Amino acid sequence: MASLKVACVVTLVCMALVGAPMVQAITCGQVVSALTPCIGYLRMGGNPTPACCSGVRNLNQAAATTADRKTACVCLKNAAGNIGGISPTYSQSLPGKCGVNLPYKFSTSTNCNTIN
Repeated sequence: MASLKVACVVTLVCMALVGAPMVQAITCGQVVSALTPCIGYLRMGGNPTPACCSGVRNLNQAAATTADRKTACVCLKNAAGNIGGISPTYSQSLPGKCGVNLPYKFSTSTNCNTIN
């Protein structure tokens, strides 16, 4: 009887672990990696590369929560400041050029605390 109780407890614990949502926060490394192929476009315009647009789409999908979107925003602003030469016009047009609709302005002047 004791072994049956232990088996039931183990089963319940396993079910709880499998059923628990995995919280995976986005990192600045992911943001920078996703948008590195976009640097040429962000500086000189033209057309973003397929790798750039793939990164923009993947980043948009990865930033599924408000916390992720705020983190991505802060990372983007920091990276743009460190890279230099990023055109505000090109940065704002990038999501649209890649077919991604963002509910906020893709810019170094965006207040990341207002993103939800």
